[in-house]
Amino acid sequence: MRLEHLEGANIALVAMGESQLDFHLAKTHSKTWDEVWGINAMGEITKCDRVFMLDPASRFLDSDASGSQTGIMKDLVLNHPGPIYTCELDERCPGLVEFPITEVVKATRCSYFNNTVPFAIAFALYNKVARLELYGIDFTYKGNLHFAEAGRSCVEYWLAKCIENGMTVSVAPRSGLLDTDVPIQEKVYGYHRLDNPTLVLIDEDKDEFYTMGFNEYSQELEKRRRKDAELISTVNTPPEAKRY
Repeated sequence: MRLEHLEGANIALVAMGESQLDFHLAKTHSKTWDEVWGINAMGEITKCDRVFMLDPASRFLDSDASGSQTGIMKDLVLNHPGPIYTCELDERCPGLVEFPITEVVKATRCSYFNNTVPFAIAFALYNKVARLELYGIDFTYKGNLHFAEAGRSCVEYWLAKCIENGMTVSVAPRSGLLDTDVPIQEKVYGYHRLDNPTLVLIDEDKDEFYTMGFNEYSQELEKRRRKDAELISTVNTPPEAKRY
C-alpha cells in the first residue's frame, strides 16, 4: 500500500560510503529534507525516518557474519523504532516491517535487486517521490570489485527508471555514482578529446538541458565565483548534490 504523504516528497537516501560526509556537511548548514532514509547501519549513525535492511535480523543477532558491523547492526535492529524494511520479521526486533516486495515489483514491473540500495530506490519510485538525493552510495569496495560493479549497475539501472518517470535524482559530489566525481569536461565520451569539450548542463530554473563548451563554461564559472566572493566566503558553503 502506497504512503500518500511521500508523493512529491524530497528524500535523502544515505548509506555508509565516503560521500556520506557530504550529507553531514549539508546538515550542518541547515539543509533539510521531508524524510531521511538510511541504509543498514546508517540508521544507527544518524536520525533516519526509515531504514532499509534487507538481510534478516538473525544475520546480526545470531552470527558475526557481518564482521565489524555486527555490533552496530545489533543495536539498530534491537532499538530503532522503525520502520526498518526487511525480508523477514523477528519478534526480538519491534521496528521491523516486511518490505512490500509484491506491490513494488508489480508497480515497477521489475525485480532486479542485487543489494539493499535498489530496494530503497524502488520504494521511492513506487511511492512517487519527487526528488531523491543520494549520499554514501559509492560502491568503492576495493576488496570485492565484482560486488561493487554489480551493485553499482543495479543502482544506476533503478535511478534511470526514476529519472524516466520524472523524478529528480541528485548524487553527492564526491560519489562515483553516475560518474558524479568525474571532471565535468571528461563526462561525455568522444567530446572529451576536443580542445573545447562539449558539456551537457542543466538549467535548474527552466528544468532544461543545454550544451556549452568547456572554455566558455569556465569563463562563466569564474564570473560567478567572483560575484559569490563579494557576497559571502565560499569556505562555509555546503556541497550541493549534483542533479541528473
